[in-house]
Amino acid sequence: MVNLLALIVSSTLVYSAPLIFTAIGGVFSERSGIVNVGLEGIMVMGAFSSVVFNLFYAETFGSWTPWLGLLVGALAGVIIAAVHALATVNLRADHIISGTVVNLAAPALAVFLTRVLFEQRGQTDIIRESFGYFNFPVLSDIPVIGKIFFQSTSLPAYVGIVVAFICWFFLARTRFGLRIRAVGENPQAADTMGINVYAMKYAGVILSGVFGGIGGAVLSQSISLNFSVSTIAGQGFMAMAAMIFGKWNPVGAMLAAIFFGFAQSLSVVGSQIPIIESIDPVYLQIAPYIITIIVLVSFVGKASGPAANGKTYIKSK
Repeated sequence: MVNLLALIVSSTLVYSAPLIFTAIGGVFSERSGIVNVGLEGIMVMGAFSSVVFNLFYAETFGSWTPWLGLLVGALAGVIIAAVHALATVNLRADHIISGTVVNLAAPALAVFLTRVLFEQRGQTDIIRESFGYFNFPVLSDIPVIGKIFFQSTSLPAYVGIVVAFICWFFLARTRFGLRIRAVGENPQAADTMGINVYAMKYAGVILSGVFGGIGGAVLSQSISLNFSVSTIAGQGFMAMAAMIFGKWNPVGAMLAAIFFGFAQSLSVVGSQIPIIESIDPVYLQIAPYIITIIVLVSFVGKASGPAANGKTYIKSK
């Protein structure tokens, strides 16, 4: 029983780690009033750039390569998010349309660059350095609990959990975080208080690019171990669902992301779980996407996000 629980927890954390980071990024964007459905495209570029960096610099940086790859993925995410911010804040484009363009353009650009860099192939080579499984010193030796939670587990997932709490404190207790929230709720009132509304909106979207890029980098360096057009495959939309399910709260989004990660892990470990081992693997593979649709249909209408979310702000009004 302990071995089975350890397997489920470990697999759940591996699959939830990319969603945790990306969902947190979505929280920052929408808290500032910018709807960012382009999280999928941001993850794509984060995954692509981190894999390319990993392949070219693994010999130089060794085991540190995946962690440096997160920074590269974050930078790529910032570039893509900046385009979305420019379109929605300065050019006053519809947020959904701008995000959709990002989701259409990013995979095409990544595949084109992949073909250019890897001899016209549609996917990269397998990376040499990956996150793999991590054993926590001391904690992994605790009877039962250590084996379930701290042996052969995902270190990026635990980092994401800690980051979620830090981001909650940042949004709820710091001046900068309160300003982002104020802009997302009532930009006119925030403007009269001397807050630079446009700067806060840019900050929120850029932060979504940072975390979304990291999410893509975590996925490509811990699960797929290479990049192709199918590497992300809807993960950005799952992260959006987690953000909504978590009520635009970093900790809530993190918990929702773990739930979606558990749903995805069932397609991998389901054959070893007595209750569901007889279910056709195809149904387990599509379950996360069905759950995402159910969550969006059930909660989008009822959930109340930031009051000014998705609304174009014009300073003169």
